[in-house]
Amino acid sequence: MRTVDAVIRDRLHSEVTLVNQVSEYIINSGGKRMRPALVLLSAGCFGKITAQHHELAAVVEFIHTATLLHDDVVDESSLRRGNPTANTLFGNAASVLVGDFVYSRAFQMMVSVQNMRVMQVLADATNIIAEGEVLQLLNCHDADVTDDAYLKVIQYKTAKLFEAATRLGAIICGASDQDEAAMAEYGMRLGTAFQLIDDVLDFSGDSSEIGKNLGDDLAEGKPTLPLLYAMRHGTAEQAATIRHAIEHGGLEELSLVMDAVRSTGALEYVREVARKEAEAGCMAISHLPVSKYREALVELSTFAVQRKF
Repeated sequence: MRTVDAVIRDRLHSEVTLVNQVSEYIINSGGKRMRPALVLLSAGCFGKITAQHHELAAVVEFIHTATLLHDDVVDESSLRRGNPTANTLFGNAASVLVGDFVYSRAFQMMVSVQNMRVMQVLADATNIIAEGEVLQLLNCHDADVTDDAYLKVIQYKTAKLFEAATRLGAIICGASDQDEAAMAEYGMRLGTAFQLIDDVLDFSGDSSEIGKNLGDDLAEGKPTLPLLYAMRHGTAEQAATIRHAIEHGGLEELSLVMDAVRSTGALEYVREVARKEAEAGCMAISHLPVSKYREALVELSTFAVQRKF
């Protein structure tokens, strides 16, 4: 991971000062580096971790970083990872344009690997992520979104890049189609669990730990699974309160919504859904030879479900 960080810093360099300032800020502002770690751990399951894996791990982090820069502008977010967002400090225009720079730099790097399969996986992933962002936008303020429609958004928007990361490690090592598919399923399941817990933490986390304001998703009118469950299982009054909050956004009714989410057992339900996703992901790679890399992937799935930030 230290090698990957060195690659990230080297590849982010630009002759344009503002590009350096914004990209350095977002890269240095924290983050779990889970996606690049998945590239390396996947590779370790099938053989030696090479310089190509380091490069692709950085590519995956760049794609993630670009989406964050754009997301915070779209969502009008002011806090991420406990720090002011780039758009708060540098403005929306700089965030969007530097996001474009980081995206395009990622594509320059993936071309340098000279592997068409790698390019196909990453091109497909970035396209699906964009579709997921648009789907989420369409779902905002819609209290009638189904659980399946919600899950489709998080599989596109979040889990697809996890899937790409685990798939890339296998591809570069020449893994079989079966093993590549197993890694892809692990990544998709892990990414789904990860986002489910993010949605739980939006109503139960500690702002100082999770690095963003509680109720951010509610303020934007996003119908997440805890809200959908609470609407179905709460009282008529609770359901009406949640529906109004989703349809109108804002945080005026945050305390009432949080009470409803907690009293209906919505958070426990979503945590259990996340646990089952993570467990299914681990089952997908259970046939692989025992190694410290496979064990680390299992531990990572446990962390994704149990984390508080």
